[in-house]
Amino acid sequence: MKGMRTLAILAGAMVLSMSTWFSASAVLPQLRASWSLDSGQAAWLTIAVQLGFVSGALVSAITNLPDRVDPRRVFFLSCLGAAAANALLATATGPDAALPLRFVTGFFVAGIYPPSLKIMASHVQRGRGVALGLMIGGLTLGSATPHLVNGLGGLDWRLVIVVTSALTALGGLAVLVLVPDGPYPFPRGSFEPRYLFRSFRDPAVRLANFGYFGHMWELYAMWSWFGVFFAESLRVAGVADAHLAALGTFVVVGAGAIGCYAGGVLSDRWGRTRTTALAMAISGTCAGLAGVVFGGSPLLVLSLGVIWGIAVVADSAQFSTMVTELADQAYVGTALTVQMAAGFLLTVATIWIIPFARDAFGWQWAFAVLVPGPALGVVAMLRLRARPEAVRIAGGLG
Repeated sequence: MKGMRTLAILAGAMVLSMSTWFSASAVLPQLRASWSLDSGQAAWLTIAVQLGFVSGALVSAITNLPDRVDPRRVFFLSCLGAAAANALLATATGPDAALPLRFVTGFFVAGIYPPSLKIMASHVQRGRGVALGLMIGGLTLGSATPHLVNGLGGLDWRLVIVVTSALTALGGLAVLVLVPDGPYPFPRGSFEPRYLFRSFRDPAVRLANFGYFGHMWELYAMWSWFGVFFAESLRVAGVADAHLAALGTFVVVGAGAIGCYAGGVLSDRWGRTRTTALAMAISGTCAGLAGVVFGGSPLLVLSLGVIWGIAVVADSAQFSTMVTELADQAYVGTALTVQMAAGFLLTVATIWIIPFARDAFGWQWAFAVLVPGPALGVVAMLRLRARPEAVRIAGGLG
């Protein structure tokens, strides 16, 4: 019972604390109009967060911070930092001031996301795939929340920013006050900056990372640009309603929470490598079909989007779960942080590429550039399944 209570608190805290991540993306239409942003400048509002996350994750990994300091304190202080940086965005009058603030927000988010997974893993041994899946489901809902706030209509973009900042601070406080030490603690690591590279020399961990990289090639580009894609698709179909586009995007991104739970259940019962390969096969197919339905029936576009939203993140927690099972147990926090740092660096490329692909080829082909990522991820998962280390994954299910 106590484990379920802790899981519920952590998942709820993730919903709250991750709302700052996509706060600027959610109000991007208003910012483009207010600040006269072109496609490149708009993309950089999200890219800056990703680069900040990578920088924060590298600092955390080099110092082994999540393995040397109580991750709950790291989580709390990082929430306060992200909330403050995000709140200051409400004072910005253009991209010159906004971009550094988005970078700092991402830097502090690196102290929220990886430590939260280690905290949860210390509370669960059996059913860890489901537990971490629910955690990433919380992240997914948190990422979708700004779209909901914006889609309700009648709100100034600055209010959206302030509300998401307050939610993040509240999430950090909840973890610090309400989450106890887990009954299955990981060994305390020492200062070992070389582990930043050691985690890539382990063949099994490396394949788990490669699967994650293929997943990340697709995920954040889809989350960042689906709202714009859907709004343009509605316009072409003769439906001009910005609030409908924002609410539809909330449904699509938020549906990923269902996928996170389903992916966790399936991975614990069927195996993580097969589950992640299936999820990437489905999401990659949706990326290829998105352009086919563009401008068609809004219900059809939204339906494909929901399937894509479920599949594109259903595997996310399982790559992290595999790392907790395969990596040196004294440096699980560092291994998770290294995985995420490299994965989020990769997202910068696709978030930047999508608007240029759209300008060059139209929305009919823009999302097709995401397909190679999940395709290569499937190959990595099948190779990992064939390795002897797979017996350490999901209680021997691989």
